[in-house]
Amino acid sequence: MKTYLITGGCGFIGSNFIHYLMENKISDTIINIDKMTYAGNEENLSSIKNNSSYNFVKKDIRDQKAVSEILKKYNPDVVVHFAAESHVDNSITGPSIFVDTNVKGTFNLLEAAKKFDIEFVHVSTDEVYGTLGFFDDPFTEDTNIDPSSVYSASKAGSDLLVKAYSTTYGVKTTTTRCCNNYGPRQHVEKLLPKVITNALNGEKIPVYGKGENVREWIYVDDHCSGILAAQKANKEVHDVFNIGSDVEISNIDLIEKVLAITGKSSKLIEYVTDRPGHDLRYAMNSSKLRKASNWEPEFNYENFERGLEKTVEWYSPEN
Repeated sequence: MKTYLITGGCGFIGSNFIHYLMENKISDTIINIDKMTYAGNEENLSSIKNNSSYNFVKKDIRDQKAVSEILKKYNPDVVVHFAAESHVDNSITGPSIFVDTNVKGTFNLLEAAKKFDIEFVHVSTDEVYGTLGFFDDPFTEDTNIDPSSVYSASKAGSDLLVKAYSTTYGVKTTTTRCCNNYGPRQHVEKLLPKVITNALNGEKIPVYGKGENVREWIYVDDHCSGILAAQKANKEVHDVFNIGSDVEISNIDLIEKVLAITGKSSKLIEYVTDRPGHDLRYAMNSSKLRKASNWEPEFNYENFERGLEKTVEWYSPEN
């Protein structure tokens, strides 16, 4: 089995990915590099912290020397890069750390991957493609990059660095671009955890504009399996794969579903001023990955509400 080095493994998707590797016996050695910002939570991995297969290293990927030393010490087969500043609202008020972490941090990891000949899987986002109209076709891997926020621009920059390190230096790289994730262990600053926790507590739920913005949502375990499927399907020095579920829903309809699950009133909804540069719609065409592998999301359109119910249950005080 391969040794995996995960960056940002105490965050939402990273911690779920580590659990997925462990539960499915995909790796017998896992190294987790995490700076432990406000979005990192060691409790996300408390159940495996004493497992001999798991190694935690508290370091900042912006520290090039530290990154190089860690990759040299552990000599992983694959780096899966999740670590990023990712909250769009924060990128509006404090953009500099997004450039430092998402661009410079990725550069440092690529330098080390080049030096020690390590495969690199870069976890990106659908937001690098920009926005769609209500009736536009979903994004494909050939869609032009056209970011709207500092967050998405910094991720787009890191995507281009990954491609350049393959083209120029021959580093084996896979870039995945996924739609919005939901599931356990997500920080409450993000839309769905905020909606769920506010609903459970009977607090007002802020909604940007009229809540008409549309997102595609995927259960986090389906994203994790999709990343591994993309890595395996990549037969090139560099390739890009979209990961999506085909579950498109407006923000206001999503909130209404959560309110129905929690048994709360729509009177909790509070419309607020829209944020600057708010993209109207994201939607992913993930047929390339599905054709190149046998990957399919478990929580597709037919059982999306079951995934929502599982997520609400995780955030419930009784859990």
